[in-house]
Order: sequence, then structure tokens, then C-alpha cells
Amino acid sequence: MTKVKRKSVDPVYSMCVQPSFIVGTNNEDGTPDFAPITWISVTYEEKEGYLLVISMYGTKMTKQNVLRTGVFSANLVSTDMLPLMDYFGSRHAKDGKKDGIPYGFSRGAVLDVPVLDDSRWVYECEVFKSLQTGDSTTFFCRIRNVQMDERLTCRDAFDVDLTLLDPVIYSGRYHSVGKALGRIGDYLKR
Repeated sequence: MTKVKRKSVDPVYSMCVQPSFIVGTNNEDGTPDFAPITWISVTYEEKEGYLLVISMYGTKMTKQNVLRTGVFSANLVSTDMLPLMDYFGSRHAKDGKKDGIPYGFSRGAVLDVPVLDDSRWVYECEVFKSLQTGDSTTFFCRIRNVQMDERLTCRDAFDVDLTLLDPVIYSGRYHSVGKALGRIGDYLKR
């Protein structure tokens, strides 16, 4: 193996590879609100199982809706949904309805949350607890339901074909997943 040559840089670089989601919430009048959020991951609690972890910064409507209702959907963004993500990311609820681009949505199967019809993987989530740090709130959420594309056949939690989901990966720029490389342990067998 070749040793990688690195250089030190100022900590202003925060390259963090993140999946892209569009979070769906209910406004006070019951209308849907959608916003792209990339600070999403999961953790595991012995008594709770898997928890979705999502951080939201500032005072955006989506964050206010989650604080008020305690529920939301997290809709994985595939590359064909990138125009919609870019649109939602450049429009703000305070500017009025986000209806300048066509999209379909329905209600969650378990929770009363708006779900994007084009998303191939959707989490329906309920806030379990939250943590405030400065202007950011990190929500730890029970995953009440997962909706996945019918073309997926997952044998277990680690058997998800990301190439079929074709997710948008964000690290300051948009990227996509190139190819599947194997499973845990495959490279030990070589």
C-alpha cells in the first residue's frame, strides 16, 4: 500500500460526506413544508433500537415545525430529485409557498407527515429527545416506519443496494454513488 501524503490546513474545511434528505413537516395550517437537510445519521440505543439523528441550524420553518409537532419525514434524495432539492434549498417558507416546481406528496403510512412521492427511501420519525447547542438543535428520533422502493430486496439492515437508491451525497457539492464494492468481510477473503 502506498502511504498517502497529506498537508495540514486551517479547520475551515469541514468536508463531511453526508446523504441528502428532504425533510417534510406540517405547517400550523396543515400544509406541507419541505427543506433539504444533510446533517442526518443514525445511532443505536439499547432500549430504543435505531434512532435517526438530525441536526438543524437557525430558525427555519422546518425546525420550528419539528419543535412544535415532534414528527417529520426524511425523504432520501436520489439524483433524479436533485432539481427539487436545489429548489427547496433556495426557497424559504418566509417567502411564501414553495410551488414553483411540480412535485407530488402523500401522507405517511404511520405518522401524519408529508412524504415525497418520488423518494425511494423514506423515514417517518418521531422525536425522542433533543439537544440544543448554540443555534443548532440535534434531534434523536424513533423511526416509526421506513418506506422503501419495492424494487429493493433487503435481507437485513446492511443489505441495501445504494446503487439502486442512487442517493445524492453532499460535501459542499453534490455527488453520487458510483458502484457497489462489497460487504463487510469480503476483502478479508482476498
